[in-house]
This record gives sequence, structure tokens and C-alpha cells, in this order.
Amino acid sequence: MAATSNWFTYALLSAVFAALTAILAKVGIAGVNSDMATLIRTVVILGVLAAFVSATGQWTDPRALSPKTWIFLVLSGLATGASWTCYFRALKLGDASKVAPIDKLSLVLVVVFAVVFLGDRPSLREWLGIALVASGVVVLALK
Repeated sequence: MAATSNWFTYALLSAVFAALTAILAKVGIAGVNSDMATLIRTVVILGVLAAFVSATGQWTDPRALSPKTWIFLVLSGLATGASWTCYFRALKLGDASKVAPIDKLSLVLVVVFAVVFLGDRPSLREWLGIALVASGVVVLALK
């Protein structure tokens, strides 16, 4: 039970921080190019994570990682950078209350990609939830 509640707690905190990200970013990008705002945010994240890894003694030699690990972490980093760049541009141009829900279409795409690439098999109940999320995105996207 502890492991289950642990992932759920972190996932819930992730959602809270993601929501704060949208609000804080929308205010922060006023008067600055969205790409520059993304760069500033990335530098802050780099500093915070470096301090966290160092303070908690989690630093390991990156040269010890396998090539597969490097390839997929680099690809993940590139996808994250593309996501953040697009997200900040969307926030610059649109309302946070409209941009953030559309961005959450990623929930649906994660499930589809996990089924196709990772062999995940969501239950009928989970598919229903994903369908409801997709429906909500469509409703929000309609004028």
C-alpha cells in the first residue's frame, strides 16, 4: 500500500505544480519572448535539480549509464523541450484556462503510446476515463 500511495502522492503533487506552472508562466511571460521565458525556466529547473541531486547524495557518474539509457533520456529531453516551447508559445497567445486543458490531451496520448510501444493494457474502466478526458478536451476546443 505504501508504494501505491507514494506514486499517487507524487502524481497529485505533479498535477498541482503543473497547474501552478500555467498560472505563474502566464503572468511571467508578459513582456518577454516565450522562448526566452522557456530558457529562464529551464535554467531554474537545472539549478534546482542539481542542488537536489547533490543534497540528497543521488549523484552518480553519467558515464556509467548505458547507451540505451542515454539515447532515451536525450530523446525524452528533446520531447520535453519541444513541449515546453510549444506550451509557452500557446500561453503567450491564448488564455491559460484554454491552453492548459488542451495540453492535457497528452494524457490520452500517453495511454495510446503506452499501449502501442510499451504493451500496456488498460482496463475498460481506464479506457472510459481516457475517453472522458478526450471528450472534455474536444468540448473545450470547440468554439
